[in-house]
Amino acid sequence: MSLSPTTPTSYGEPGGHKRRRTNDFDHNQFLGGQGAMQQDPAANQQGSPGQGPSHPAGHIPKRGARACTACRKGKNRCEGEAPCRRCQLSGTPCIFEKPEKKNVQPMPTGSVERLSRLEGQYLVMQSQMIGMQSTLDRILAVVQQGPPPPFRESPSGPPMRGPEVYNPPPSVDNRAGRSFPPLPGFAPPPHKYGTYGIVPSTAPSSDDESEDTLPRATLNAPIEALQGLANAAAEAAAAPSATTPRVKKRKKVEPIPRNAFPHVVEKGLVSDAEARELYHIFFSGCHIFIPVFDPAYDTYEGLMERSPWTFDAILAVASKIRTGTGPLSPSFYRALEEAQGIARSSLFGPVVRKEAVQGMLLLAAWSTNGWLPSGHAMRMALDLGLHRALEKLADEPTKKRSEDEERNLVVSARIWLCLYWFDHQMSLGTGRPIVLRDEGSIRHCRILLKHPMASPTDVRLVSQVELIAQKTQIYETLSPLNGQVNHNTLAFIRRANVALDKWWQDWDELHRQSMDEESLQRKILAGELYYAKLWLVCVALRGVSWDKMPFEQRELAFQAKDAASACLSNLLNSTTHRAALRYAVHDSLVTAAFSGLFLLKMANLFPAELDLSAISAQVEQLAGLLSDVAAERYALTLRIMLANLRRKMGMVPAGVIPNSQPLDLPPFMDPALVGPPHPPPPFTMEELGVNWPAAGEQRMFSPSAIPLWLQEQNLTDLGLPANGFDGIFLQVANTNGWTGDFAPMPEAW
Repeated sequence: MSLSPTTPTSYGEPGGHKRRRTNDFDHNQFLGGQGAMQQDPAANQQGSPGQGPSHPAGHIPKRGARACTACRKGKNRCEGEAPCRRCQLSGTPCIFEKPEKKNVQPMPTGSVERLSRLEGQYLVMQSQMIGMQSTLDRILAVVQQGPPPPFRESPSGPPMRGPEVYNPPPSVDNRAGRSFPPLPGFAPPPHKYGTYGIVPSTAPSSDDESEDTLPRATLNAPIEALQGLANAAAEAAAAPSATTPRVKKRKKVEPIPRNAFPHVVEKGLVSDAEARELYHIFFSGCHIFIPVFDPAYDTYEGLMERSPWTFDAILAVASKIRTGTGPLSPSFYRALEEAQGIARSSLFGPVVRKEAVQGMLLLAAWSTNGWLPSGHAMRMALDLGLHRALEKLADEPTKKRSEDEERNLVVSARIWLCLYWFDHQMSLGTGRPIVLRDEGSIRHCRILLKHPMASPTDVRLVSQVELIAQKTQIYETLSPLNGQVNHNTLAFIRRANVALDKWWQDWDELHRQSMDEESLQRKILAGELYYAKLWLVCVALRGVSWDKMPFEQRELAFQAKDAASACLSNLLNSTTHRAALRYAVHDSLVTAAFSGLFLLKMANLFPAELDLSAISAQVEQLAGLLSDVAAERYALTLRIMLANLRRKMGMVPAGVIPNSQPLDLPPFMDPALVGPPHPPPPFTMEELGVNWPAAGEQRMFSPSAIPLWLQEQNLTDLGLPANGFDGIFLQVANTNGWTGDFAPMPEAW
């Protein structure tokens, strides 16, 4: 017997039950006739839920598109509308549940994470927009009250707005009766927050964006977009008009306002003749070590007009160079106070011109602690969008721009490259992490060399940028190893040396096209190569003790010794380089001094394998050169280590009487009961070979003040310390171990 296709093959299916029970219900109605209708009504209401209450004769419930919960559980036909007839008659709550979606694919893990991240960003943006809306309301309320108060001249600083000047009286500590000077009165300049500098070339997100809507591209920077809205609304509220002005929300470059601070010549602190002399001193050599200027464009009158901050910083640096080792002039203090005062005001105000970044970079480059100000200069440059200049020059070479627009891009690219190089150099030199890792902003750096507005020092600038990119890769590869030198490390060092040689060959060829062999820039280029090879080995050998070195590591140490010796010879044997050292930044002085200290360490470890007399003469000559350029901090460190080597090896120069040794212990006393041995005797001025301070009293230097990296127990460590050069040289903020009262050590600010 064959089954019909319409007959269910399984009685467990819902369709079979519904069809069967419906047929039974109709059959009973047909057979029962009148008798079924005459039953007890109570019995009908208490019937089984499967059959439901009684209905009029001939009534068949219509099947709905969906069933309620009660009908679905009883497997009865439901009308599909709430409430259904069965639930009404039985008094059951009629509930329709949402149907489950069939064949729903689970969302990938990445999509879930992305969705949750977008939801979090939406909540953050929502809170930021609420805050910016309240700020916008306050700005509009202030604008509608009237114009800001006029400027007035501060008695001890630049012009400031009346209500923003804070001149508190000297505070007094009632407990001790001490008085304290008031805080500096440099308020932020009265410039509004807006878009200055370089605007990114972003197209509208879609064609349906109008001037009355906020572009979707600004969702990546909601705070900046809302600040632009606040500025546009303030301008609209300040402009008198009978009709409601239209507020435009598109990003545009704000016009650069006038300078809020006067320069030192305008204030009468430095005469014009002296300022011109100092300007000439700066551009006689300083611009080579910090190649951020173009002498043909950055003229005396041009810098004075565009940026009093940069102008004052140039005069301060030049005044320090002119003074040398003598007493500092009043012009130095005045120019430095003005430049640093304007720099303080930039911490809490908008940056409106790119020359301000140049001023902060100068204050960082000629400072003994340039890492902090260089970080602020980096933030200023990012705020102005200077990191986009090279990309615009490379991506839009055929775009028609005016001469001023083209000059603006070239100068912005030069400032960014110089700041990128200097900030990375500070991070690697001080052992601090590198903050900026945007290598894409320097990818087109060589385009600056072929530009018609290129300056003579751009070739040095771009070479330093490519070198610092290689050194950054070296540091990130070798630093995590902590001195664990294996075959892979040695292979990497060999490849790095080959890459450094290739770098020097390429750039020396470019320098040779316009410079002779004895030119300063080619000498500096060769010195950078030697020091990079020395630095490479010192990073690899960090924490490695010389007595546990295998043959390969000893070979690395002697390669570094050759690089350090070549670095000093390149400096000492060049008349041009020696004469230009007075213009050098502190990083260049540190490079030379560290090379000398490394040679002294190698001489202490391998006295039988090195020429101690030649090393001593070379280091002594370097110490004298550093003293001549007021780098006494580095010169004194070299002299102390040289005196220690000579005393240790019995190489005391003729005519110098070393300090007497401490008395020996009595023979009956156990040395173990005394404790550690006596510290080494202090160094006399004659041993150090210095005439500073003035003779007349017996002065001595305690070896306990020597930095830890240079002390006797750490001479076996040839690697760089964890805190970089800060742990190598003497600190000038204290007595430096000198006994007696001395005049301040000649040093930079």
